Amino acid sequence: MKHRIIHPLQKYFLNPPIKALLALGVAPPGYALLETVGRKSGKPRRTPVGHGRVGREFWIVAEHGNKAGYIRNIERNPRVRVKLRDGWRTRWYRGTAHVLPEDDPGERQRWLATKVPGSGGNAAAVRLFGTQLLTVRIDLDT
Repeated sequence: MKHRIIHPLQKYFLNPPIKALLALGVAPPGYALLETVGRKSGKPRRTPVGHGRVGREFWIVAEHGNKAGYIRNIERNPRVRVKLRDGWRTRWYRGTAHVLPEDDPGERQRWLATKVPGSGGNAAAVRLFGTQLLTVRIDLDT
């Protein structure tokens, strides 16, 4: 029930302005843009996610777990791109995503809060809106 209410709200009202800003190269603090390849269409699919870069890794805690389209896309094709703030600009990073069902998403969020300043707000929203938390690690290419 919660997913049936939250998903349309995010898809049509909350995500579009963040997605538009990131497309223009303006990264709102705490956000990044994940690009996967559509599992059926083969087209690029872009989704705003919380900023979770730690060194050469990028961490995501997916709110809706395996119900999230980008998780199903990653399972089909793990090669992704992430658009991140790099100083005053944004740039794309390529990487390989790994879905980690055995990882503890709550503990991962607490760990990220110690590594990524400002990630606490996103973590709180994920816990509030989330229905089935799932951790994803993206190993960034150089």
